[in-house]
Amino acid sequence: MALVGVAADGFMGVQQALQLAPAVIIMDIGLPRLDGIAATQRIKEALPETRIVMLTSHTSETEILAALAAGADAYCVKGTNIDRLVWAIEAVMEGAMYLDPQVAHYALERLRDGPKPNGKGTQLSQREMEVLQLLVEGKSNPEIAASLYLSPNTVKTHVRGIMNKLAVDDRVKAAVVALREGLVR
Repeated sequence: MALVGVAADGFMGVQQALQLAPAVIIMDIGLPRLDGIAATQRIKEALPETRIVMLTSHTSETEILAALAAGADAYCVKGTNIDRLVWAIEAVMEGAMYLDPQVAHYALERLRDGPKPNGKGTQLSQREMEVLQLLVEGKSNPEIAASLYLSPNTVKTHVRGIMNKLAVDDRVKAAVVALREGLVR
């Protein structure tokens, strides 16, 4: 393994990734300017073959699911021993996923519970479901507006309505709830 770049924030991380096209990126969630989840999503859109290993102190279910939904291939908790980190890197290089034992139970619980089709999603209108699907895919409000032939202000209103109905306070949490509840693919 060879270190080919280091970035101090999420924006620089995305720029370096696009410039260097590394095989593996070690990413933290708590980055300044652009968090690691958003940076992961941007990198994966541009470089789908690049593997991303989250190495973070963040262990909430919301952050874990958001990171995985954004495209992280592995999720390691800071303080893990070096052998586990190397194993995670090797696993993702072979096309596998890796979840730190400290956080694996969240993903397993989600799989056991399965989708909940009669949950919060029944409160959403058809248009809100369309907006939510694009939101989960990482589209910005202007991109959603262009895709659905709506004004950006209308999209903003739909996103606000989705967040209210799902009882969340940001887009990432809305995406996580949507994935957890089985509202979108």
